[in-house]
Amino acid sequence: MKTMLVTGAAQGVGFAAASLLAAREYRVIMVDIQSIEAQVVRLRSLGFQVDGICGDISCEAFVQQLADVIASDFGAIDGLVNNAGISLITPAEETSAAQWQRVMAVNLFAPFLLCRYLGAQMLRRRQGSIVNVASVAGLSGISHRSAYNASKHGLVGLTKSLAAEWGGRGVRVNAVCPGWIKTEMDAVDQGGGAYSDTDITERVPLARFARPQDVAEAIGFLVDSDRSGFINGITLPVDGGWMADASWNSLRLRTRP
Repeated sequence: MKTMLVTGAAQGVGFAAASLLAAREYRVIMVDIQSIEAQVVRLRSLGFQVDGICGDISCEAFVQQLADVIASDFGAIDGLVNNAGISLITPAEETSAAQWQRVMAVNLFAPFLLCRYLGAQMLRRRQGSIVNVASVAGLSGISHRSAYNASKHGLVGLTKSLAAEWGGRGVRVNAVCPGWIKTEMDAVDQGGGAYSDTDITERVPLARFARPQDVAEAIGFLVDSDRSGFINGITLPVDGGWMADASWNSLRLRTRP
């Protein structure tokens, strides 16, 4: 049985990805900074092979400890899904150094640490697949999200660099770039008045938010070497056409029934 590790697995896309991978008969290690016991119990009740570990993935000591546990129990994981992330919506001139550094720590430094320590184990076995969950904010600029945008652009760059460096050594690295998803993070962002449902649905050609399952399916495809074994270094938008459509709103909306 192959083993997959998913970060940010307590909710949203992370839980959807962990559930999908477990249903496909992978052993899944679910990692989150918040309690994950209830989610583990829920998936085990369905007969899935899952384990949960709590900790801060932006802390190098924790990631080293996590890597030691995995090396001891499994030798190495077969797939890593770097999903954990945090949002920040605030004008650039009002973004504090502490806010900037925290976003970078969770969204960029943590994936680097996990790739560094768990990827090294994959490289020793000359096999493995890593999927980084970036964002359309890693492909374009979005107002009031300077720290978040920079972190996701950095994650896209890290993905491409590692794909180039590790592909010939048996480890593939890809990224998914979701648009707006109906998750707990979205609820918090909207609760702050940053945007409304119609701001998103009128802009997306598919006229809806993504579902966590939409992104999980893309992750499941990319992490599976049997399905995507010659795909390496891509950034796959899962955005309902957001990045493809440069139309103005009135033109876009006229095309809808």
